[in-house]
Amino acid sequence: MIETHSSPGTPGQQFKTLILCFIVALLEGLDLQAAGIAAGGIGKEFQLLQPQIGAMFSAGLLGLLPSALLGGWLSDRIGRKKVLVVSVLIFGVFSLATTQVWDFHSLLAARFLTGLGLGAALPILIAMSSEAAQPRHRSIAVSITYAGVPLGGAAAAVLGMVNFGGDWRGLFYVGGVVPIAIAVLLMLMLPESQAYQLRQQQAAATHRPVATEGVSGLFTGGMWKSTLLLWLASFFVLTVLYMLLNWLPSLMQGKGFSREDSSLVSLLFNFGGAAGSLMVGRLMDSSARVKTAVCIYLGMLLSLAGLGWAQGLPMMLLAGLGAGFCATGRQLVLYAMAPALYPTSIRGTGVGASIMVGRLGAIGGPLIAGQVLAAGLGVAGVMAASGPGIVVAAFAALTLVCAPQKQTAY
Repeated sequence: MIETHSSPGTPGQQFKTLILCFIVALLEGLDLQAAGIAAGGIGKEFQLLQPQIGAMFSAGLLGLLPSALLGGWLSDRIGRKKVLVVSVLIFGVFSLATTQVWDFHSLLAARFLTGLGLGAALPILIAMSSEAAQPRHRSIAVSITYAGVPLGGAAAAVLGMVNFGGDWRGLFYVGGVVPIAIAVLLMLMLPESQAYQLRQQQAAATHRPVATEGVSGLFTGGMWKSTLLLWLASFFVLTVLYMLLNWLPSLMQGKGFSREDSSLVSLLFNFGGAAGSLMVGRLMDSSARVKTAVCIYLGMLLSLAGLGWAQGLPMMLLAGLGAGFCATGRQLVLYAMAPALYPTSIRGTGVGASIMVGRLGAIGGPLIAGQVLAAGLGVAGVMAASGPGIVVAAFAALTLVCAPQKQTAY
């Protein structure tokens, strides 16, 4: 397939796109972390067992599965902006609905429906930020956008520390009202992707329908190898990341730390994630791509060991900071590469499919952690169970990073 290279737009358009995508990512991170921070209060109010809390986490992640692929697929056909606005409205409305649940089953339904909106947003954010940047700055553009996710998680941790709203519902009020307001801002200010618009104009000028390969296009030519490696790495990276995002506060309290200390570890985990996103994104645009990936995956293994076996608060804070840096950095390695693997016609679909496969791991991670804890193996057991997945993800990611880089048309 031959595509004409498009301009990413004026500097003003690029700036608006990155800022607005960052804000949406911030809200996504707040909602994803809110469930973990609110888990203690939710469990107490509804008298939930640990496996039921794990099911609550996984219900939200289950909603992310179909919408990640569907959102990316729709954005390739009807436009990035339209689908993003609708997805933000959906996760805002059902985050508000979470505050009104009355039992375990209504809680699962609210978290599942919130996940539908969250899942559709992320592949579009990655595609739009990548398409808005100059070629030499695409990884850092994606990293700036994605840094909003851990920073949103940090904001949720701060709100949890100050007990915003008086109980666990306060976090979900913020996660509901603000996205609805931001959706209006997106409608008024967000420019459509220049790459998407150019493809539509080319189709109109030649009187030919826009190519719609869909998921099958991810396996044409030599792309099938890259697609499968990306999926393998995404699966295991998100297994560990969401295990930590959802269970870290409860794991720390299980080791005897106070609620405030646990929130502080979560806060540093998310600050480390933001730093990891920005630093890894910058390095992925340089010649140090391979060294960066190796260091990130080794660092993750060390950080998990620290979380599992450290006893004092200072060492736990350091391990939490390192785990956040490396966990988010590992994901950013994949998100920085994913848009460049595919042409404009299937970019949203390709990124969405990799995120969907990753979410399968994300669903399993919290459930595995719940079962390990229920078996009495403790925090160290949860961390030990994460190790093999990190090794497999490292192999797949390094194979992709070391492969000859192709310049995919934007």
